[in-house]
Amino acid sequence: MFGLSESDAGTIRRAHAVQPVTALQSEYSIWWREVEDNGVLATCEELGIGFVPYSPLGRGYLTGAITADRVFASNDSRCNNPRFTREAIEANQAVVDLLGPIGGEKGATPAQIALSWLLAQKS
Repeated sequence: MFGLSESDAGTIRRAHAVQPVTALQSEYSIWWREVEDNGVLATCEELGIGFVPYSPLGRGYLTGAITADRVFASNDSRCNNPRFTREAIEANQAVVDLLGPIGGEKGATPAQIALSWLLAQKS
């Protein structure tokens, strides 16, 4: 068995040609959907490679517990992540704001809705 992490479609194909790849781990959530557009999910599906989503709750963002006022500790990787600046959190709040009402209708938390969305995806 052989797996990869955070690889692009070309790398996946090259590796798979040498040694069949069993699984690929890459970031994927309702907030971060890059693998849908960059060919990674399509390549995994085409080659029969399992896809393991990394950070399905957006490093905690999709729980609804992170607000623009949040200050991360200096040893927290989010303190240097551009997606967790005050401006980015404010700009992306609309995603979390959508999860709350849906969760309310279903008796679920925003995190549960985000995970349900992920489980409902094709891969």
